[in-house]
Amino acid sequence: MPPEAVLLESRAMRDSVMGRVDVLDKVKALVLLPDGLHVTTRMVADYFEVGDRAVNSLMRRHRAELSEHGMHVLKGSDLRVFESSNLKLSAESYPQGRAHLTLYTRRTLLNIAMLLRDSEVARAVRTYLLDVEEGARGRVEVPRQTRPAPTVESLDHRLTHVESSLADIGPALRDLGPVIGRISGRLDRLDRRLDATNRVVCAMSERLSDLAEDVRELRYGPRPLPRPHRHPGSRPKRRDQG
Repeated sequence: MPPEAVLLESRAMRDSVMGRVDVLDKVKALVLLPDGLHVTTRMVADYFEVGDRAVNSLMRRHRAELSEHGMHVLKGSDLRVFESSNLKLSAESYPQGRAHLTLYTRRTLLNIAMLLRDSEVARAVRTYLLDVEEGARGRVEVPRQTRPAPTVESLDHRLTHVESSLADIGPALRDLGPVIGRISGRLDRLDRRLDATNRVVCAMSERLSDLAEDVRELRYGPRPLPRPHRHPGSRPKRRDQG
């Protein structure tokens, strides 16, 4: 197992175990704000059994990294809304009121445990993390059983099985032949009936058109014959006067 100091020096190593927030409660019971998500600077200091100054100093040195893992500062209306839901514990931590409030999540707290040097609780968290990671690697690195290469006998057995399956399919296809033939004949007869029906419908449509024309003539009389076409320069013939 690598020494727990590797977490103090390697950002990549810290990031690789950032999801193991369950380690915090296994080392020491963690008390959260009423929202169940955050802790204040005083609560962080109480958990690691150090002073507020040590936490604030660590926060200033590693602000960017801690912010990536959940640390944020509330001000103005956001602070007033948060305090209205967490008033009791916030008032105990800051009885005189504050212009801002720094909050930490479980991930931030785990991040601090991997950075805080002068804390026995933080050292225990680092040791526990490395133990858990080493055990996980040991489980992952168990060699898998390799599948034996196929032999000539096994391939011949598989080929025989395939041939027997094909032999069973042949009689089934022969039995289905007459059924498929009968279905095909029925479909052909249905197509012929549909064609005949279409021809009858077309004839009925033409007959209805003729009947409609007859009804119109009975009601309005026959259509007038078209007037003969006259050339624009010609004059109409006059009747002879007797």
